[in-house]
Amino acid sequence: MIKQWHYRGEFRPDFADPVGPDQESVWDYPRPPAMNRDSRTIHVETLLEVPIAKTGRAWKIAETAAPPTFYLPAEDVALSKMVRATGTSFCEWKGTAHYWALASEPEVAIAWDYPEPNIEYAVLKDCLAFYPGRVACFVEGEPVTPQPGRFYGGWITRELVGPFKGDPGSEDW
Repeated sequence: MIKQWHYRGEFRPDFADPVGPDQESVWDYPRPPAMNRDSRTIHVETLLEVPIAKTGRAWKIAETAAPPTFYLPAEDVALSKMVRATGTSFCEWKGTAHYWALASEPEVAIAWDYPEPNIEYAVLKDCLAFYPGRVACFVEGEPVTPQPGRFYGGWITRELVGPFKGDPGSEDW
């Protein structure tokens, strides 16, 4: 386990928000991230309400301090409306991410995938995750609020409490 992270889901810090009924704290999520199937209906559409993806078989990736990210099977995504975008980034857990954009706006990445994920996250091969805020994302019809920060792709729903990584001062969370 990488030791650079101060919080790893082992305890909630004093500044963690209280958890209400039917809520979960992002401070209870582990590091490295947990990976679980989520059978709720997840759908994604452009900001102009054009459908891009819909599934009931997403992977929910939950990591300490961050709202979860949902990875949708590529076969449930309208890849014909998308193109590969430029650039890559690296996740110490999952590997090298590649980006996707709408064919109509190829300069703006709206999603990413791991074409060759690290073995522990092999189920993410052939799945895409979307940035809420760049596209409209929904969990069981509930609109998702984007995670703070320009880089992160977490999905905030009413079931979550934070605070969330991405706010100023959260770099070492």
